[in-house]
Amino acid sequence: MTLPQPSDRIDRPAPSLDRCRGSCHRGTARGRWAQRFVLLWLCLLVAAGGVAAAEQTPPLRDYAVDMWTSRNGLPHNSLRGIAQTPEGHLWFATWEGVARYNGLDFDLYDRSTRPGLLDNGIGALYVDRDGALWVSDSRGNVLRRTLDGRWRQWPQHPPAPKVLIQAMQKDSKGRLWLLYEGRGLGYLAADGRMVYEPPQPGAQVNMTLSNWLAVDDKDRVWVGTMDGLKLRGDDGVLRDAPAALGLPPGPAWPYRAPDGVVWIVIDGALYRMQSGGARRVHVLPGVSHTTAMLQDRHGDLWLGTENQGLYRIGSHGVERLPNSRQMQNGRITSLMEDAEGSIWAGGNGGLYRLRETLFTSYTTRDGLSGDYVRAVIEDDQRRLWIGGAAGLDRMEQDGRIVPVPLRNSVGKAPSVLSVVQSRDGAMWVGTFGDGIYRIDRDGSSRHYGTASGLAAGNVRVMAADRNGDGIWAGTQRGVVRLGADGVQVPVAAGLPGGLVTALRDTHDGLWIGTIEGIRILRGTTVQRLDVDGLGGGRSIFGFTPVGDAMWATSDRGLYRYRDGHLARVGLEQGMPVDTVFEMVPDRLGNVWISSNRGILRTTQAALDAVADGRIPRIEVERYNEIDGMYNAQANGSTGPSAVLRGDGTYWVATAGGLSMVDPSRLQRFRERLPPPVVVESVQLDGVPLHWQANGVTAIPGGRRLTVGYVGLSYLMSDRIRYRTRLEGLDADWIDRGNQRSVEFMGLPPGDYTLHVSAMHPGGRWSESEAAWKFTVEPLLWQRRSMQAAAGIVLLLALVALYRYLIHRYKTSNMRLARQVAERTADLQLQAERLLAANQEKTALAERLRQQAVAFERQAHEDPLTGLPNRRAFDESLARDFARSQRSGHPLSLLVLDIDHFKTVNDSWSHSVGDQVLREVARLLAASCRDSDLPARLGGEEFALLLNDTALDEAQRVCTRLQGLFHAQRNWAGIDNLRVTFSAGLVQLAADDRTPLLLFQRADKALYQAKSDGRDRICLG
Repeated sequence: MTLPQPSDRIDRPAPSLDRCRGSCHRGTARGRWAQRFVLLWLCLLVAAGGVAAAEQTPPLRDYAVDMWTSRNGLPHNSLRGIAQTPEGHLWFATWEGVARYNGLDFDLYDRSTRPGLLDNGIGALYVDRDGALWVSDSRGNVLRRTLDGRWRQWPQHPPAPKVLIQAMQKDSKGRLWLLYEGRGLGYLAADGRMVYEPPQPGAQVNMTLSNWLAVDDKDRVWVGTMDGLKLRGDDGVLRDAPAALGLPPGPAWPYRAPDGVVWIVIDGALYRMQSGGARRVHVLPGVSHTTAMLQDRHGDLWLGTENQGLYRIGSHGVERLPNSRQMQNGRITSLMEDAEGSIWAGGNGGLYRLRETLFTSYTTRDGLSGDYVRAVIEDDQRRLWIGGAAGLDRMEQDGRIVPVPLRNSVGKAPSVLSVVQSRDGAMWVGTFGDGIYRIDRDGSSRHYGTASGLAAGNVRVMAADRNGDGIWAGTQRGVVRLGADGVQVPVAAGLPGGLVTALRDTHDGLWIGTIEGIRILRGTTVQRLDVDGLGGGRSIFGFTPVGDAMWATSDRGLYRYRDGHLARVGLEQGMPVDTVFEMVPDRLGNVWISSNRGILRTTQAALDAVADGRIPRIEVERYNEIDGMYNAQANGSTGPSAVLRGDGTYWVATAGGLSMVDPSRLQRFRERLPPPVVVESVQLDGVPLHWQANGVTAIPGGRRLTVGYVGLSYLMSDRIRYRTRLEGLDADWIDRGNQRSVEFMGLPPGDYTLHVSAMHPGGRWSESEAAWKFTVEPLLWQRRSMQAAAGIVLLLALVALYRYLIHRYKTSNMRLARQVAERTADLQLQAERLLAANQEKTALAERLRQQAVAFERQAHEDPLTGLPNRRAFDESLARDFARSQRSGHPLSLLVLDIDHFKTVNDSWSHSVGDQVLREVARLLAASCRDSDLPARLGGEEFALLLNDTALDEAQRVCTRLQGLFHAQRNWAGIDNLRVTFSAGLVQLAADDRTPLLLFQRADKALYQAKSDGRDRICLG
């Protein structure tokens, strides 16, 4: 939402190269890390500045909002501070300690860790110029963590108060200023002395608020309170800010921006401090309490509020996040921009991140009638027509989305599958089972159905007739033409008589796509193209003319027809998916291709090169939810499902709304810097090892060494690729894929350096690699002195062994003669004993077999219900998971939990509860097929594994099971006892790399069903 703007504007300081260079030379002995961090920021600022010079920052609607809470690993949902240290880690101050984040995992530092904190209630975080992290807590203690991981503590001592330190900031003299909650100021001197300055008698500082502290370039300390702005000037006394500044009374909030400017926020008004006083720059209408502030690298100002969400002031004026993406949990307590340009916001209800996305998405929250969009087209008045399962919408030139009032025979909005504009300007709308609607320019409409001669069923695709004012429509019984003469059915030998899935009328004829290939209608003749013989294509979803060629999308990639020849670009040629729906070239040489698994982008030149056979494979970039799409599943077999508008933007229909991308913004997203890499952990035989980041670590020989590392990027953390090179062993880099650790077994003694590099998918490898040096010490037996002594001992042992063997040979001969005589007499007796023993062994083996069968049944069967137990279920899930991945057959999993089962036990007794569980098992077994596996996982939790079952069929099984539950009223013989269940249902997807991930998705959906009110089934 954009608010009205006053005439004043925000000054936007450009990134200063000299200032960045200067900061690189302020480091101490530990300045190397700080220089690397500043250089990284410098590169990002210069890159961002270069782009910003040519293009302004996008509006807030082009930002995606991600959220983390305690359910995602945060120790507490209230964050009081956010910081990023030079190597790239993010740090979060919570009431349960300090959390460090690497993009994938949170590591907690609190009183239980070693080294530990002095208190778990964290007040503030601050990173100084040397890259050290400063931490304050709720008992007045201060801690510092240096870049090598060492902690130092400054415990609270009187006269400093034992209260929360709300904010910290250093001045040019190296003093760390501390804001004590309601008790004034103090500082930690450069020599380590703690100095406390109690407030003057009568000074109103008892209402200082979190983070309301700023130190300007003159070392003056500004403090915000509910009673107005306070200033500690050159005289060392904290008092009311001078009236000459011209600030109004009321709660004041100071903030020092990265460029050194001090800003003051009072009652929704923004003031900039300058030599002549305070100048009011902007006003936020209706905003009363600002709680956090940030100036980003573009010079835009971000303001967090008490309960009104997040604002940004910049080139787009005053913007507020749409209500659908606002932080819904009250106060925003902290703001920070990371090295990649993302904005992090800490609130009372969790952690949020705003990141600029390539795609912009429109859903019901933006005015669409429904999120399941099937068709999109731009008319000759630059309006966008959007058809979907909930009806037809139109986006006006000003961006407003308005519904188009169409109604079917029962008064409902029809499900729209296709939209086209004919030469006379009329819009034609094809539907699911409701025929075709014609909408004239004056808004009047006409309906074509079975009474008009149109075949019943779906109208998935339509095309404007090049030779008249009518259209061609694809039905479930072939192609028809609609115009002034009504519905006409063309007659030609070879025309398809079944479902039509693609249409395009060109000068070369009418191109018809079906589930059995391609037909071309030219007058009264029909040509068939044999796509099945080239790669196995069957279903055709769209046609795109490019130059003198026609490209077709299909269930086996792309087909090109040119000069009478077919060529294919499919999975074997580098396409990441088989089925593609719509191919749309833009004006910059890109080609955008929609699919069920995201939007693919390549170039027309590359497609032609592969189709011509000049290169073997094509490089394709894929975009999905992380790039701003609400749903990466594009829709196809409807038309058109994607379109290039007159302004050059690309729009695509998806199962989660309408997504749009401006190709001109593509370059700024492709130039993402490689992620910096750090070594995070070292283990010996699985036990953590204290190691040195900058020195050389000694490692005992003969041990199993495991080194964990991570690329510190927060945009695509789980997709970062790694490579390693162990200097002293490896001759070249070894690609590790997404693996975040490397293991070495039995390294020979010597000096080694482990190098780790990382890159984003499709990017380049980082030049600033992580390097860790270590020495493997020789084992005792590997030392030269021990080897010489062992040689002498071995020689003496050989002599002794020789003499022992001679003596043993002689005595053995004598003993053997005696034994031959004794053994001959005993042979018969032993034979009889062996026969008896064999008979006993046979009987024993039979008893053991019977016991094994019984034990096997008990190990895999739940004793109460007779269903397979958790062990049997896990084995079956692993087996069916592997089989489904090999065969490609669908696999669905239902996890259900009996609602309020504890109430049954408490109200009727555990014996009644057991009977209920047995009846649940009976219903579960009765509702499944022989190939399905019902199981009791424990307690009141059950599961149903559905082999060769897609999600829609699994839903019907679940619905039938739910009906059986509802139909039974007298559970366990108790009148009117009603039992229901909540369930999560999922189908195996490509992202489910292990059975555990599939089960976790089902379990997550189960908890969603409980959260939504129970007695329901949620899809995962």
